[in-house]
Formats: sequence, C-alpha cells, structure tokens
Amino acid sequence: MSDITTVAVLGTGVLGSQIAFQTAYNGFPVIAYDIDDAALDAAKERFSRLVATYRVEVPGGARGRADEALARITTTSDLAEAAQADLVIEAIPEIADLKRSTYEKLGKLAPEHTIFATNSSTLLPSDLAASTGRPDRFLALHFANRVWKFNTAEIMGTPETTPEVFDQVVRFAGDIGMVPIPIHKEKAGYVLNTLLVPLLNEAMGLAAGGYAEVEDIDWTWRIATGAPLGPFQILDVIGLNTPYNILTHGPEGDLEIAAWLKENYIDKGKMGVATGEGFYSYA
Repeated sequence: MSDITTVAVLGTGVLGSQIAFQTAYNGFPVIAYDIDDAALDAAKERFSRLVATYRVEVPGGARGRADEALARITTTSDLAEAAQADLVIEAIPEIADLKRSTYEKLGKLAPEHTIFATNSSTLLPSDLAASTGRPDRFLALHFANRVWKFNTAEIMGTPETTPEVFDQVVRFAGDIGMVPIPIHKEKAGYVLNTLLVPLLNEAMGLAAGGYAEVEDIDWTWRIATGAPLGPFQILDVIGLNTPYNILTHGPEGDLEIAAWLKENYIDKGKMGVATGEGFYSYA
C-alpha cells in the first residue's frame, strides 16, 4: 500500500472521469475538478454511465461496488479544494501552456507533501516540471482509455523526481487495480503511445490522402492482425480532440491531417463515441 489516502483528478473528460471513477472504485475518496458547473454536470453524467459499465464489465461491479464508488466522488470547480489531496492527477487538455499555467496555480495552493502527476499523452514530464514548483514530487502517471479493461498505468519521472515519490506512485497504481509499468527514463509517448500514435496517424493519413476508405483501413488492420478494433475505431473511443491537438503540434504533414480531421469531423460535432458519432455512428 502507498501512503496516499486522498486523490484529486483535474479534468473530467473521457479519460479524467475514468481515472476518478477507477480510483473511487478501489476505495479512495476522490475530488473531481473541472472549470465550471457545465463541465461538472457533464462529468456527473459520465460517472453515472460508468456505474452501469462497471456493473456489466467489471467483476464485482454488480454487487453494489460501482454504486459505492460513485458515493466517494466529490465534484468541485474550486482548484484550492482539489489541491488539498495527497495526490493530484492532472488530465486536462493536451495543451502545454494550459498545463503549465494550471500547475503554477496548483503549486501555490497545495500542501508541501502533495504529489502532482500528469496524465499527458505526449508531453514529457520535464516539459512541465518547472511550472509545478515541486519538481522532486512531480512525475507522469499515464492511463489508457477504458481503464477498467485496458488497465496499464505507465509511471515516468524526471531526473529530479525522488525515488521515494516514484515508488509511492507505482504502489498507488497497483492499489487502484492497474498494472504498473515503470519507465526508467523519459520517452515521449511512453510505451503505449510510442507504439499507438504512429498507427493512428498513418491511418488518418491514408484516409485524408484519399488512398482508402475509413472502413477499409479498419478492416485491413483487423483482418490482417487479428486486432479487435481498427485504428479509426480506436480514435472514436479516444475522442478526436486529443489526436487533433497532437497533430497540430506536429510537422507539416501532420498539420494537413489535422485540417482534414477538423473540417470533416470536429467542425461537424463528430467527436467520437462520447458524442454518438465520429468516424462511425453510435446512435
């Protein structure tokens, strides 16, 4: 067991809400923070859907444990309240300046013992460490989407992260039912996204370039590899905002794909499973 007893999650989007619920499901009181009441209302709907999901897909969920998890989650738009936790997991949009400004505020509000962890998909923790005001107590804790099923937790520190903090977060990941994956030195994309992002980007490049249809690209990947999902199905599960933000910070070829994604999907409200339509319809 780690010494962490209270947890806050900053950002209640698709993955942030899952991290909060998985943590509460495993017995921790959780403060779920977002910027306003509208965002928190959306979070409460996600939490309710997760109760139903855990009842069906997670062993033990049907015996009331999922309902108990919901009772352990407190929502707030007050960053000072969220900052009081032993561990603050940041899961806000993948925009470096936004993350840095959030950490600057958070560092002034949190007690000295509080550990900060970023769930950033692509940024290195050293890109953000200085803004936290406590680089020795800061690291990355990266989750995969559908955390109850794809339950890896990648832990990656910086040269300034103390071994004690690193080990404490590794233990915490195990305490909430994840499989801890310690990463020994910084690597953009960790293990999972180092493998996954090129696949997704190449798939979008094929569709954006007119080489093949979305459905046929997915069929090819699934038939030839035996994978349960094709790259566009994976993108719909992730939600299209995150890959769009990643593409907009890439080379010129990525910017062209980002423009295609925005024009044909994002601008039309097709954001993935969460909105009922992305590359596929989920109505």
